[in-house]
Amino acid sequence: MPQNDGLSLNLTVTQGAFTLRAAFDVPKGARVAVLGGSGEGKSTLLLALGGFIPVQGSLRWQGREIGGQEPSARPVAMLFQDQNLFPHLTLAQNLGLAVNPRLRLTDADRARVSAVLARLGLGGMEGRRPSELSGGQQGRAALGRVLLQGRPVLALDEPFAALGPALKADLLGLVGELAQESGTTVLMVTHDPADAQRFASHVVLVAGGVAAPPVPTEEIFANPPPALRAYLG
Repeated sequence: MPQNDGLSLNLTVTQGAFTLRAAFDVPKGARVAVLGGSGEGKSTLLLALGGFIPVQGSLRWQGREIGGQEPSARPVAMLFQDQNLFPHLTLAQNLGLAVNPRLRLTDADRARVSAVLARLGLGGMEGRRPSELSGGQQGRAALGRVLLQGRPVLALDEPFAALGPALKADLLGLVGELAQESGTTVLMVTHDPADAQRFASHVVLVAGGVAAPPVPTEEIFANPPPALRAYLG
């Protein structure tokens, strides 16, 4: 895979007795599924990328070291499993936080928010609160907020895992479509091999304290390594 045009990792994460090592490159615009069993370190890898836990080693984006930067300064937007929509804020306000954390929005900012909502099929719902949205609509809203951050790397930590298969497939399809349009690099944690096959160009297998280099999705499922074979059963 090409080097230096996207993410370059050579790092170690230590949390108590657990250690995770990762040394590989992810080219700009790739869609990568991070696959592995529970407790193997998939979410840890994404938290390290986002700057939410300390690491040793190097983390670069397009040749520039970002490992010492605060999460807000990194080129990485993260979408967590709980989606982090604030229940007391309207849909427009929740998305507006991505534009200005103090919600001091200009008319142009509000127009951007409305345009993203419309693109996600949520047009006209600006005044609704999360409790007034379906699960699928909440997923779209959370996705809209990270899109408004405009960062070139999107890290998804199973944000649609609680949805049914059809809704999850719909949202993964939407993520893929939007990422392709913008050239966004996507890393998506999943427990579901079907998600990886549906969405990802490459798979990072996390097992035994190591996040292995990306392998083309079709190739890794055609000839699974022992750790993946054991996981698939």
